[in-house]
Amino acid sequence: MNEQTLRQTTTLRNVITQQQLRFVNALEKNAREFDQEVEKELEENSALEAEPDPGHDEVKLRESTGGTFYPNLYSGAEDRPEFTPRDDTETLYDSLRSQLYERTLPSEVKEAALYLIDSLEPDGYLRLSLTEIEEDMMFHHGMHLAPQSLREAIAIIRSMDPAGVGATSLQDCLTLQIERMPEAPVRDIALEIVAKKFDALTARHYHKIISALKIKEEQLRGALDLIVGLNPRPGLAVGNSAMEATNVVIPDFIISEDSDTGELSLKLNNRIPELKISESFASAVRSLEAEKKRRSARTPENQYILSHYNEANDFIKVFRQRQQTLFMVMAAIMKLQREYFETADIYTLHPMMLKDLERETGLDKSTISRATKNKFVDLPWGTFPLKFFFSDSKGAKEGKEAKGSSALTNRKIEAEIRKIIEEEDKKHPLSDAAIFEEMQRRGLDIARRTVTKYRERCGIPASRFRKT
Repeated sequence: MNEQTLRQTTTLRNVITQQQLRFVNALEKNAREFDQEVEKELEENSALEAEPDPGHDEVKLRESTGGTFYPNLYSGAEDRPEFTPRDDTETLYDSLRSQLYERTLPSEVKEAALYLIDSLEPDGYLRLSLTEIEEDMMFHHGMHLAPQSLREAIAIIRSMDPAGVGATSLQDCLTLQIERMPEAPVRDIALEIVAKKFDALTARHYHKIISALKIKEEQLRGALDLIVGLNPRPGLAVGNSAMEATNVVIPDFIISEDSDTGELSLKLNNRIPELKISESFASAVRSLEAEKKRRSARTPENQYILSHYNEANDFIKVFRQRQQTLFMVMAAIMKLQREYFETADIYTLHPMMLKDLERETGLDKSTISRATKNKFVDLPWGTFPLKFFFSDSKGAKEGKEAKGSSALTNRKIEAEIRKIIEEEDKKHPLSDAAIFEEMQRRGLDIARRTVTKYRERCGIPASRFRKT
């Protein structure tokens, strides 16, 4: 005899609304991308209009300690470029989506693949870890993705054109491209070099490669010719606009200095003014509200009015929330790195991480991470990515030559290494060991391997390649 039982269980799920999803997506976009999204919304929704600049004051970085930031979302009308037509050139992301839609896949795998496409860097690399992808999928879609589905989605992206897209590193990128080539002796040797002797390849220790792989010099030359012909940044080969091709950066923020007072002002570099509901739609909705109990109010025409009105209203909320959030985060960065913004001296940068901005703004770290991703700020002395202002702390010895603080930032280490190398004898360039010793003498207590790591991060070659 079958028995039926009724059980009650409690589960905790993260559910994100469509409005929250729109905000998250808007927050991740940089200035140019969001300008294009607003222009598209203005074109497609007749209930939405742009109104003149309200002309509020800009954000100020006050002279006094602990000064207050006063947010304003708009640059002056005279500073704002005119609208320009959207660039309809097919991008890397468009190309990958087209390839994806040609495949028959389970809905969960396709959704994960779409998310992965949007997560790729412009050069085609996937620099998110599996853990970050899983967490973001949960946050974006309120769903837990099965590990197998995620692995399948990643494999699909990596199988797409251009070859090398979806790679996690340069070595991985080159491997993906070589594996697509027809089998041949030179191809097999190149694949083995990249897979097994990549460090020797990048250091140009060709004798080590010949010895380890037991190949002849002419075989090595053939493999190197093949490797050199590969594209280390495959994503940039697809559908780049003229602006992207010339690597033009449009800053998301502009910080300027008053020549008389020295006061710093912050504004968003938007081409988009304040948005509002069209008066004709607002009036129509007011009339419908007065007649909402009447059957005649439920006509297709009225439904059209209400749907466009609600869509416009939701977009305005997203727009304002994005602008306020970006301002809050940038203002907090200015406050925490106050000395740097006042002096432009890299040695005044303090250790700063997401958790510091979390305490300062009250926003969660995921929101701050999205607000700073691929965003740039224009300063009187240059344009910098917001990630420039983030760094962990490193120990430093106390001493008269130490730069005022017992904590070093990554930027300070890079700057000091650059300075030491600039001062070196070009006929007898310093080895990493010698740079390490000099850093120690200057009271900068870092590990020996840190010198090599940051020298390479600065794009400075090893000593044997700097000799003149």
